[in-house]
Amino acid sequence: MLTDQELIVEFVQHSLNRIQVLLSNSILRAETVFDSNQLIAKNEGIILKINLTSIKREFLLKGTSSYFSLMNEVLANYNFILSGEIDNFGFYSFQYFQIPKGYQIMCTKSVVLWQMWWKYRKYARGRAIPLELLIRHRGSWYPIRDLIISQGFIYIKTLGDELSLAQEDQVTWLRRQKVSSHT
Repeated sequence: MLTDQELIVEFVQHSLNRIQVLLSNSILRAETVFDSNQLIAKNEGIILKINLTSIKREFLLKGTSSYFSLMNEVLANYNFILSGEIDNFGFYSFQYFQIPKGYQIMCTKSVVLWQMWWKYRKYARGRAIPLELLIRHRGSWYPIRDLIISQGFIYIKTLGDELSLAQEDQVTWLRRQKVSSHT
């Protein structure tokens, strides 16, 4: 029997190849209804869906799902990241975005980004434009210039703008991969 993560990965792979799906375990069920693949949780209803005939590939992920973090991570592994606000039905849109070469995509709570920032801040402050950590904002990847935590919020300064996130908010960001040296 497939684990929840294995089933979600199979669902995403089938969906990206526009293949109808019929999978299940004791909690999750994946099936095709009309032109859409749907992932259904036993106690939550539809938690992830994609239209197979749409030109624009877009996964819709239920914002209140207990599987949100896991599905966010799986989708990020295929370069599908959160791309908008929650819709009237409680779903977030995840769309394909090219990840710049040399970076690893991360999907975490914003407080994890803040913890990573503390490791990188000494390098960032000495450079004109620090490129170790990037965040997606207004359709592009921006270097993080500074990150401050105050009164339960995290304030992220980028080139020309500032974002604010609650500590528990999910955020998608990039971390520069270390270059391995061969001897």
